[in-house]
Amino acid sequence: MAKRQILVVGLGRFGSAVATTLAELDCEVACVDTSERRVQAIAPLVTQAMQLDSTDRDALRQINVADFDVAVVAIGADVEASILTTANLAELGATDIVAKAMTLPHARILEKIGAHRVIFPEHEMGVRLGNALAGTNLIDYMELDPSSAVAEIRCPGEIAGRTLAEANVRGRYGVIVLCVKSGDEVDVIPDADRRLEKTDVIVVAGPTKDIDRLAR
Repeated sequence: MAKRQILVVGLGRFGSAVATTLAELDCEVACVDTSERRVQAIAPLVTQAMQLDSTDRDALRQINVADFDVAVVAIGADVEASILTTANLAELGATDIVAKAMTLPHARILEKIGAHRVIFPEHEMGVRLGNALAGTNLIDYMELDPSSAVAEIRCPGEIAGRTLAEANVRGRYGVIVLCVKSGDEVDVIPDADRRLEKTDVIVVAGPTKDIDRLAR
């Protein structure tokens, strides 16, 4: 099977982490940044690294962005550069653009000009840290949009020992149980008679506020 080809634009901490993780997972990764230092630092770790200005459409045209499975716009703080880069990628034929946003207005603009997915990594990490510091049952969290998410939660004591039907997680908390992890066993779309144990981990999807309520 052909390796996935990913373009990462912007090599700050977030972009570099995305690029090196993808390379470790055996993807073909091309990286772009205006900083020669950042490009040189990551070059040995990825398939290709180039120094160019992604806000310049003619410069970006050299890369044939339409050939990549996914283009990641990892530029965050420079909102203008993020927007121009996303617009350029869309106009040059990128088929799947994932863009990092700093604020909701920034995200709305990115979506309007061609981003297929918008992510808020700082917000997600803040939610994870906040829950960890507050001592909730939340283990991991992935935002689907500003108001909904998928989360991994240690089975709350309130529902431990009950079946899913008895626990009525959807009715009481407004979230759907996607799977139950028990040690190495993963039960995807578990039956209603699946009994939850205190040591289980449940993966749920639903409104962020309801997930937070369950985790607490």
